[in-house]
Amino acid sequence: MSAAHATGDALATTTPPEGVVVPSPERPAPRPRRAGKVNWRVALRRDWVLYAMALVPVLFLLVFRYVPMFGNIIAFRRFRPGGSIFGDEWVGMRYIQLFLNDPNFWNVFANTVILGGLTLLFCFPLPIVLALLLNEVRKSAFKRVIQSISYLPHFLSVVIVVGMVMQLLSLQGTVNQVIEAMGGEAIPFLQRAEWFRTVYVGSEVWQTVGWGTILYLAALTTVDASLYEAARIDGAGRLRQTWHVTLPGIRPTMITLLILNIGLFLNVGFEKVLLLYNPLTYATGDVVSTYLYRVGLVSNNFSYATAIGLFQAIIGLVMILSANFVSRRVVGASLW
Repeated sequence: MSAAHATGDALATTTPPEGVVVPSPERPAPRPRRAGKVNWRVALRRDWVLYAMALVPVLFLLVFRYVPMFGNIIAFRRFRPGGSIFGDEWVGMRYIQLFLNDPNFWNVFANTVILGGLTLLFCFPLPIVLALLLNEVRKSAFKRVIQSISYLPHFLSVVIVVGMVMQLLSLQGTVNQVIEAMGGEAIPFLQRAEWFRTVYVGSEVWQTVGWGTILYLAALTTVDASLYEAARIDGAGRLRQTWHVTLPGIRPTMITLLILNIGLFLNVGFEKVLLLYNPLTYATGDVVSTYLYRVGLVSNNFSYATAIGLFQAIIGLVMILSANFVSRRVVGASLW
């Protein structure tokens, strides 16, 4: 082989393809960009419409959720109407010790836990059941009618719902008329403490279950249809398909909503309780939110009410963190 051919082969093997930068002592190799990393200016210029849409919700959270957190300082300071909004005198843990030693508060707290637990027990699984039943309906017209009927109560204000409940359950209402027609005696549902939880939970189920099915119906559309076909080939009936295919398919949605509901466990509906209860039903109907209303706004004891509200918020935070941790470890799905 001649020297010219050897030199040509060497150049052919060492010459890089066109467009490839070969590092040299004078010019080091360019630093590769990290995959998926976009400059914030480029992202803002590209998605400015989305950021503009998010601006109003973010401002709402800042003004009405985060800024008011500074008001929690009056749980440790004596607040007088007309004085400083951050309190006039540092009192430390005085107000926290007051409600911790107050038996009335613990009765109210127990009512809140029981009422919140009953609401979660009935209002969380029933939308799942209704969504599964609606998913089995094959006639679209009938399905739309059922959905419209079940969604309608959500769009009624709490005042209207409570007014309907009072009309139905009054001594001369429809329910008592049916009871008397069957030979029974009229029951004062709204004046007996033992009936308050049943009335509240029943009205809450009627008002919220239909609306709660929307997310589950949307989640059901994402379940792979081939899984149902494979289950049918294996001989699975409708119940087994629901248990082994449908429920695992919507499990992330179920877990997310369950964690959110647990976080709001103690935030039992203030408006409905306030409109439904009366001094005769305080024993079972008085909850933390209505107690705060009477103590804080009616009695002008803002520092004491703030201390109770702070305690309630801390418990809610602990519950949602615990539920998220347990869900991530046991089920493998969580909010974060």
